[in-house]
Amino acid sequence: MQGPETATNDLDLLIDAALASGEIARGFAERGYQTWEKPDDQGPVTEADLAVNTMLHRELGSARPGYGWLSEESPDDDARLTQNRVFIIDPIDGTRAFVNGRETWAHSLAVAEAGQITAAVVYLPMKDRLYAATRSGGATLNGVPILCTGKDALSGATVLAARPNFDAANWRDSVPDFTRVYRPSLAYRLSLVGQGRFDAMLTLRPSWEWDIAAGSLIVSESGAIASDRIGAPLRFNNPRPLLNGVIAAGPSLHEKMMARLAPRGPHKPGSAPDDPGLPPQRD
Repeated sequence: MQGPETATNDLDLLIDAALASGEIARGFAERGYQTWEKPDDQGPVTEADLAVNTMLHRELGSARPGYGWLSEESPDDDARLTQNRVFIIDPIDGTRAFVNGRETWAHSLAVAEAGQITAAVVYLPMKDRLYAATRSGGATLNGVPILCTGKDALSGATVLAARPNFDAANWRDSVPDFTRVYRPSLAYRLSLVGQGRFDAMLTLRPSWEWDIAAGSLIVSESGAIASDRIGAPLRFNNPRPLLNGVIAAGPSLHEKMMARLAPRGPHKPGSAPDDPGLPPQRD
């Protein structure tokens, strides 16, 4: 595992790259852009997504030529599986929000080593919020340390989630008395839990690694627990970069949420979803 100095250097690189991404994306937001729908109902992609991705691949690849590459907007290359360190990138997380003129989209940039995230940035340029973390180095918002909440009761907990997660079939006995809130970017939801703005987040659908990687380190370095939907640790750079949902909350609340969720069969990280008819989470 890389040392603190390497992680810090990687974080500095990611911060610079995220800020440059924000300049590009804001430019498109101001002057307009083309939008397409991806095949197989995979959601929209814009000129801004592709321009940010091109810049990041060029600049990050030049700075760290030995690192692998996994991005929502790049063809996947199995060569990443042979590399110990890998960039995991979502050029714009929350593209629908970007297209709709909202401010809650983010650039999500992370480095994984041996399956674990070691440096991460989630940057919301329209809100001027930069979340950052290194493994065992804590998490920050605009340079100020952040911590998750200490909420330990299910009743009244504020939970960031899409409405289908609260279907009764997903829970034992009954759905807990949560206060549901929604934000369109998974990376932002994870970061908001790390910031202590909300108590927890969850998505029970299979979710792509690039939506989760950076935010998972930010929330865990804030003192929270981030796991998949059956409580297993999150592992990254899988052959199929798909994880079995995400649940993030302070330790006590996380334990209680896991106890109330309806059981699902074991899921091998990166393999096909338990329910192949359930599409991956798109943000």
